[in-house]
Amino acid sequence: MKRKHFLTVLSVALISFSIVLGLQFAQPTTANTTLLVSAAASLKEVLEEIEPLYQKTRADVDLTYNFGASGALLQQIEQGAPADIFISAARRQMDTLDQRGALVPGTRGNLANNRLAIVVPKASRIVTSFSSLKEPEIKRVAIGEPRSVPAGQYAEQVLQKLNLSNDLNSKLVYANNVRQVLAAVESSNADAGFVYVTDAQISDKVKIAAIAAESFHSQIVYPIAVLKSSKNADVAKSFLQYLSSNEARGVFRKHGFIVPK
Repeated sequence: MKRKHFLTVLSVALISFSIVLGLQFAQPTTANTTLLVSAAASLKEVLEEIEPLYQKTRADVDLTYNFGASGALLQQIEQGAPADIFISAARRQMDTLDQRGALVPGTRGNLANNRLAIVVPKASRIVTSFSSLKEPEIKRVAIGEPRSVPAGQYAEQVLQKLNLSNDLNSKLVYANNVRQVLAAVESSNADAGFVYVTDAQISDKVKIAAIAAESFHSQIVYPIAVLKSSKNADVAKSFLQYLSSNEARGVFRKHGFIVPK
């Protein structure tokens, strides 16, 4: 009995010693760095495809995306919401942060360009040009809210350029971002809508009726920069460098974006 008790005590002591030894020599683990990227809603698919490709080069970095209208994202950043990188769908929002000294110097650049299009439900046969939006059969034309959605600002410029604003004002319905415009047309809650060409390409429920000439609106550009409020500025800079790589640029082209030289 005493021998059995002795062996039990010895076993417990050996196990305890092994645990202590293991803890002593265990390698400390470090958590991955998480980058918070606030990006225009129209970049959702391309950035989500890029994420695993980037992580092959930086397995120690996790990406968390916050997609939305550029104006809404700007407001979040101004109100103190955490973000390491900002990608807008127009210069105006980035200019605002730049003028306030909120960007890390030397990190601002232009990521990609896009085109603006009218989309209609696949079965629609009425809209074949911008002027055909005036047809009486077209009751609702969706655009992004111009005060916060760059696609809506570009749409307003097109309508003014073509002298269609007065004819279409009563038909316009406003959405909080360009993807809501797309969804409205997909569900036939709108007869037509202004979206980017890249948005139209992700849907099998709509078709492009017309593409705006680039002279009809301001250049559609996606500025990108690291924010001074970032706690991971060096890692954020590495992600910006990756986005200019041939691999990342190829993904942008695949999704229909125009990649600047």
